[in-house]
Amino acid sequence: MDKLSSYGQRLKAMLPGGPRAPVMSSRPSTRDESSIFEGKEEEVIVVQPVQAGELTTEEASHGGMGRHLGLVSTTFLIIGRIIGTGIFSTPSSITESVGSVGAAMMMWVLGLALSFAGLMVWLEFGCMFPRSGGEKNYLEAVYTRPKFLATIVFAVNAIFLGFTASGCIIFASNMVEAANREASDWEKRGIAITVIVFVTAVHTFMPKMGVRLNNLLGSLKVIILVFIIVTGWIVLGGGAKRVHNPGASFKNSFRGSATSSNLYATALFKVLNSYAGWSNAAYVLNEVKRPVHTLKIAGPLGLGVCGVLYLLANVSYFSAATPKQIAASDNTVASFFFGQVFGETAQQVLSVFIALSSLGNVLTITFAQSRVNQELAKEGVIPFPKFWASSWPAGAPSAGLLLHFIPSFIVIVAIPFGDAFNFIIDVEGYPTSIIALFVVSGLLYLRWKKPEINRPFKCWLPVALFFLVGQCFLIVAPFLRPPGGKGDTSLPYWLYPIIGIVVLLGSVVYWAVWRKVLPALGRYELVPRKDSLPDGTIVTVFERVKSA
Repeated sequence: MDKLSSYGQRLKAMLPGGPRAPVMSSRPSTRDESSIFEGKEEEVIVVQPVQAGELTTEEASHGGMGRHLGLVSTTFLIIGRIIGTGIFSTPSSITESVGSVGAAMMMWVLGLALSFAGLMVWLEFGCMFPRSGGEKNYLEAVYTRPKFLATIVFAVNAIFLGFTASGCIIFASNMVEAANREASDWEKRGIAITVIVFVTAVHTFMPKMGVRLNNLLGSLKVIILVFIIVTGWIVLGGGAKRVHNPGASFKNSFRGSATSSNLYATALFKVLNSYAGWSNAAYVLNEVKRPVHTLKIAGPLGLGVCGVLYLLANVSYFSAATPKQIAASDNTVASFFFGQVFGETAQQVLSVFIALSSLGNVLTITFAQSRVNQELAKEGVIPFPKFWASSWPAGAPSAGLLLHFIPSFIVIVAIPFGDAFNFIIDVEGYPTSIIALFVVSGLLYLRWKKPEINRPFKCWLPVALFFLVGQCFLIVAPFLRPPGGKGDTSLPYWLYPIIGIVVLLGSVVYWAVWRKVLPALGRYELVPRKDSLPDGTIVTVFERVKSA
């Protein structure tokens, strides 16, 4: 009888007017159970005692392109996001920071371990709340007071620091190198602008073509890295005549290692930025078939493939060059590697492939980030929510794509190349660590306060604590003085974390003005109302109702 009663309550929760926001379980359904998914196995909606945001999970899935991403496309969204510019570019600055082969490899291993720990945390949350938006939903579910503060803090960081300028500029730099010519900064900017315009247009007007292009370029990235790895094996085996003493870099591999925690923290930021993307599928779950099942497979598979490729690619780089040469290779370390092994012509050819890899990275970031922007608009926390939530004309979040395009365009046009650009990348990473700290803290809080929540995936507690400690280190270490008081740019070492904190504090100010100050001055209350757009997308709109 208890089973029948429980089943009746679950079925009632699925119907319009059910008691709470439905959330999908990972269990396959039986023939008699209702479902909102199509496929060989279906995932059933169950009731959760907590809700993320103003919209229920079912309401958040309305509109757009529907569920069109399978396991392969979801995995390539992760692989395509992770493998972009990082592994081909940042090993130089990482080696420059830490000073030795051994220390650099330790940073890559530690970064992979932290990324897997973070993935486990995100998997638990993502399976509990299988809807687009990623950490937006997780913060909303935990930090419910003050209301909308967590959403707005995340929104400001996601919109203003979620740009893809770096990928566009790396594409431009590699294409110029492939052409074997000198180009002015404005010529490179012109190429970078063309890239972001092209990507935005494809995802807006031909969204399915954008997914296919991402899968194609994702495959190409894996092939490029495998080729680099195999080439490294040949070099270490003595098969490359141009490279003399290929194992030299691995002798006394920790000689010259840095001793400042600041330099290690900065290097780790760059490593984590290279691994960034393991959470990419969590941002688009409204479009993923069987999202809980797919997320549990695609996440570890995508990050695992990239982690192995990254570590072996670094071994290949050091097989053909010394740490000093790697540190001096600037933003083209992979093409420098091929120049060392095969000569200038091969270096130019590889530059084309690295540029295409960068293009794929821009495609995946833009795809996911536009969905995050749309989810923020659907919650009503940014101005003109109906406009920014629009999926006109082809079902893709066109306005969300525009909202992503604007800061990317500004960074490409306005920020000088060199130290200033590297500084922007550092600034981008710091608030992400703070938000990640709040996410993992929230997971521990829900384990304590809401043990009854249905958890289709459960992160091992020591893994969550390891991720928590890692984020604490990343938040504190940038303030520790490096040797000589100089970080990895000519700007003050403490400046980028300060600016990151200012961005987050600015979001708190925005919340206070929108939620408290203006209503008090105008003598009104913000009352939420749910509206539907022509394609069925449900948007929260806040009405100003005069106070009594």
